[in-house]
Amino acid sequence: MTKTIVHFLRHGEVHNPEKILYGRLPGYRLSDRGQEQAKLVADFLAGRDVRHVVASPLQRAQETAAPIGAGFGLDVDTDDRLIESANRFEGLRVSVGDGALRSPQHWPKLRNPFEPSWGEPYVEIAHRMLGAAQRARAAAEGSEAVCVSHQLPIWTLRRFVEGKRMWHDPRNRQCSLASLTSLVFRDEQLVRVAYVEPAGETDPRVTGA
Repeated sequence: MTKTIVHFLRHGEVHNPEKILYGRLPGYRLSDRGQEQAKLVADFLAGRDVRHVVASPLQRAQETAAPIGAGFGLDVDTDDRLIESANRFEGLRVSVGDGALRSPQHWPKLRNPFEPSWGEPYVEIAHRMLGAAQRARAAAEGSEAVCVSHQLPIWTLRRFVEGKRMWHDPRNRQCSLASLTSLVFRDEQLVRVAYVEPAGETDPRVTGA
């Protein structure tokens, strides 16, 4: 049986002095710390058998992927399925646990937590991310691939493949900045999920992280 590992890497810290929920907005680059986090991951993966690197089209993901691609002499591909989830709070100063979502102006967006009504349905996120995983697995068959994405899509994919409900408390996500959530395949069958934090643990509640 052929073993293939597909690493899902969350991007590094973003320069976001306004502390807004930027979502898919363009122009959000890595902070200096985020650049260091990307290098730490590249160093962590050095010596592994990485044959394929692919990233979300958003700037912060592309910048996180760059030192990994350079380290292995690989071009960074782009897969739109790795993009951040759509979110109707995009551009606003809201974060988990800050009370902003108790404001009546936001209630119409919160009518269905299972969809979620404020953004892209969880099942759609899971399916597109799984499609990206299978594409990367095929591209790196017998070796390893790195897919750079975002916290909610990675966490949704993990809960989906582990057979857990996708509705969850965002404060409990295990998906720190520059962390690796790794899917281990034997041929086309997923056999294990692993998680490591090469750049250390970060708070999932921080807006704009």
